[in-house]
Amino acid sequence: MTVAMQGGLSRDPHGRLVYTDTQGLVHVGVQAVRAFPIDAPLEGLSVVGADGHELEWVEHWGELAEPVRGLIAQELAQREFMPTIERLVAVSTFSTPSTWTVDTDRGRTDFILKGEEDIRRLRDGGLLITDNHGLVFRVLDLKAMDRATRKLLDRFL
Repeated sequence: MTVAMQGGLSRDPHGRLVYTDTQGLVHVGVQAVRAFPIDAPLEGLSVVGADGHELEWVEHWGELAEPVRGLIAQELAQREFMPTIERLVAVSTFSTPSTWTVDTDRGRTDFILKGEEDIRRLRDGGLLITDNHGLVFRVLDLKAMDRATRKLLDRFL
């Protein structure tokens, strides 16, 4: 089942997202913001103007008709960069701050974990790990990780 937005969504020649509301007012540089990016990624989306005010609420954006759904997916992919940790290779020390070397779905990288409080457990058995620059890494399923990775992570959980 496809649904339609009340207003219209497009891109301008500069690549900015443009929302045209039901009165015909054009809002340039809008952002798409998920309400529940982890628990319900296709539900609850707000189209927010440059001033931070909500212009439209979309209950199930995954059911929107193309090309609007595609525009939103592109915008969210740029906005919500969250690499997935596939393997924890090494940690510099078991106290914090510590430097972690990880293999992600985007390649190998190093980051600094400031404290244990920067590791958040998710209800689905995953983790969110925030580095010292505020970049969030995701572990999809702690139990599915290899034994060495689980052993290293257990030291911080």
